[in-house]
Amino acid sequence: MSLLITCVLVIMPLLGCLLWWCNDFWFFLRLKTVQNEGGANSKSSSIIKLPPGHMGLPYFGELLSFLWYFKIVGRPDDFINSKRLKYGDAAGLYRTHLFGSPGVIAFSPAAIKFVMQSESNFKNDWPSFEIVGMSSLVAVEGIAHTRIRSFVSRAINLPQSLRRIAIMVQPRIITALKSWSNQGTIVAYKEAKKVTFENIGTFFASLEPGPVLDTLDILFAGILGGLRASPINFPGSAFRHALQCREKATKFFKKELDKKRKKMSDKDNIRADDNTDDLMDGLMGLKDEEGKQLSDTEVLDNIVSLVVAGYESTSLAIMWALYNLAKYPNVLRKLREENMSLRKHKNGELLTSDDVAKLIYTNKVVEETIRMANIAAFIFRTSTKDVEYKGYTILKGWKVMMWIRYLHTNPENFDDPMSFNPERWSEPAKVGTYQVFGGGPRICAGNMLARLQVAIFLHHLAIGYKWEMVNPKAKMTYLPHPKPEDGVMISFSKL
Repeated sequence: MSLLITCVLVIMPLLGCLLWWCNDFWFFLRLKTVQNEGGANSKSSSIIKLPPGHMGLPYFGELLSFLWYFKIVGRPDDFINSKRLKYGDAAGLYRTHLFGSPGVIAFSPAAIKFVMQSESNFKNDWPSFEIVGMSSLVAVEGIAHTRIRSFVSRAINLPQSLRRIAIMVQPRIITALKSWSNQGTIVAYKEAKKVTFENIGTFFASLEPGPVLDTLDILFAGILGGLRASPINFPGSAFRHALQCREKATKFFKKELDKKRKKMSDKDNIRADDNTDDLMDGLMGLKDEEGKQLSDTEVLDNIVSLVVAGYESTSLAIMWALYNLAKYPNVLRKLREENMSLRKHKNGELLTSDDVAKLIYTNKVVEETIRMANIAAFIFRTSTKDVEYKGYTILKGWKVMMWIRYLHTNPENFDDPMSFNPERWSEPAKVGTYQVFGGGPRICAGNMLARLQVAIFLHHLAIGYKWEMVNPKAKMTYLPHPKPEDGVMISFSKL
């Protein structure tokens, strides 16, 4: 009995303490060894000062703590708040071991801005380039990134592109809303994904709803399923499945590209850049200052990566708009008043991108929707060398996790941040606190496209329909994206 008591009161706590600290101890031991081997070319241990924090348990790191806050108790922001309480603000950085790698969490506006704008110090390495494409905008660096970004931005964000997109996406949205009212009860997330993908198919490659688009939808669901999975390529893994789905999707788009190429070559006196009905046409036809065009591989990789980027994010934004507008009827009333007023002057015509720009309150609702949606909770980089920041060293090869979610939910950045308040956008957000599309040279190229689609959806929603949530107290889930467990089930009908 005394041996058992000794084990429980002494040995077990000591063993737990040893496990808790051995990861930190082992890491610092390896760091010291590397420095000693480096000799004159290595920084002395007295110079290197790592950010405060903890490396967590062996192998798991801080994964269990992360899952505790995000999955068990459902308070994701307390993951950072607990560190702030224990370590202070520490220049907006904490060391950790998370997602299989030692790294640093950056959570303050200044620290996140530093990482985003320092491409020479940090490289983009997530999501897996094998899934999004090695020559996609997400994967390439330096001059190649600047060149491809120029192509993609011009194909999406030029005023004439946005005007064409605005007209192109509306028939699907109008049809979808009518279908929802006929069904009576829908799951908003599921239906938003459907109409979003139909619009992506139309705008990206002039694809009509039907079996082909349904197959592509399944393939991209597989790609998204492996996007955040461990990059372990073995049979049955989500990562392997995502790679297989990507290969099939790329082969399909290659056939479409070849058809377009043949069509262009068969037309006399028609330039390639005259045929810009969809994004693929635009990417095929655009030329840089030297007259060079994107290769077929570059076109295909960017089509796939842009679908991946726009599919889930726009669907979630639409879902959260329906959720928050149901929760805040005063916001819906103001939204409806503004759009009803515009409707009187349109005489049944489709909304234009110029009309959208004039919808002041509607655009505030869009910004507030995507702020609260927090679709990209964190953004990853890897340090390419030892980097100094405010007296701390971010070691070469460490992951840097920019905790974007915390920018948008921190009451120091936004008053009453969990309240849906479009009026807060009567003034610009504090510098560096609003990063829904990232920042620096890698800010999302499709940010204007996403905003436009959500605003157009809100217009047609507000002028014609009403809805109520079936489960207003549904439990929230936060991984891989924040959403209610029921996907926002609503009863939906015409006004």
